[in-house]
Amino acid sequence: MSVEKQLKATSGYGMLAAVIAALVAIVGLFIWSVAGLAGTPDGVDAPAAYGWGMGISITAFCFWFLPLNGFFSLQPGQARVCILFGKYVGTVRDEGFFWANPFFSKSMGVSGASEDAMAAAAAKASLSLSESVKAAGNAAKGLSTTISTRVRTLNGERLKVNDKMGNPIEIATVVVWHVADTAKALFDVDDYQSYVAMQAETALRHVASVYAYDHLEDESDAAGAITLRANVEEVSEALRRELASRLAPAGVEVDDARLTHLAYSPEIAQAMLRRQQAEAVIAARKKIVEGAVSMVDMAVKEMAAGGTIELDDERKAQMASNLMVVLCGESEAHPVLNAGSLY
Repeated sequence: MSVEKQLKATSGYGMLAAVIAALVAIVGLFIWSVAGLAGTPDGVDAPAAYGWGMGISITAFCFWFLPLNGFFSLQPGQARVCILFGKYVGTVRDEGFFWANPFFSKSMGVSGASEDAMAAAAAKASLSLSESVKAAGNAAKGLSTTISTRVRTLNGERLKVNDKMGNPIEIATVVVWHVADTAKALFDVDDYQSYVAMQAETALRHVASVYAYDHLEDESDAAGAITLRANVEEVSEALRRELASRLAPAGVEVDDARLTHLAYSPEIAQAMLRRQQAEAVIAARKKIVEGAVSMVDMAVKEMAAGGTIELDDERKAQMASNLMVVLCGESEAHPVLNAGSLY
């Protein structure tokens, strides 16, 4: 496993002054040599110093362009991984204008993954179409040694998975992450952006299969069990821990992970809606029956305590039955008069 090493680069301003001074000296030496050769009378051998001066100035001018390749600048939230002939030297995290060895690599070379796969991963990990195209182009050319350490957001697509009970559901997540170890991000995985996108999808599928979508009326399902719908915070924390363990080899830290979409799949959505409606009706009926029983019991006790009306057990049972019908019925009660008792 690679480990990031801090590297302090030389200030670019001092080196820029040195390069400019070298250019002035080279041009001055060349002009002096040319002027000396031009001023030598015909038929007289020119001093060797003029010839040496011209040769040295031309050679020095050819090599003068080499240090220019060592200048680079870093903005806040950027880091540059320095690689010298395939060997990792260190990472510069300071912001500003710097100069380093001009032979440090500018990119990691062409990745082993195909261009289409990297473009798809880049599009999935970006926020806009323009950024997706730019990221896909950079991935096709090879990963740059300049890495952004800023916080990024991965908006995952809606996935169709099965929950703990086997019900097909649709789920999506948003992951907030940043590169913490640049050496691991570049050397331990092929393409860290594609790696983050794939691991985010894998972790979401795993977490969704561990928990049920909602509490079911089943003896094997504990009332306090964590579900995807009722315990969003707990599920999000479990997803964050899962992602943190999966992305650690790539030097990526997960700042947050949240569910952005959760619903039953269309093929079972109507059936599940009817089940939820039935559960709501049952709960309402249960509440009505509990209230009706308490009211009937109170009425019987009040009548017995008053002593004005004496009822035997059969009459009490009949009155309780009538009251339960009236209180629990959905329509209004219509009393029926028994006319036979009048004759």
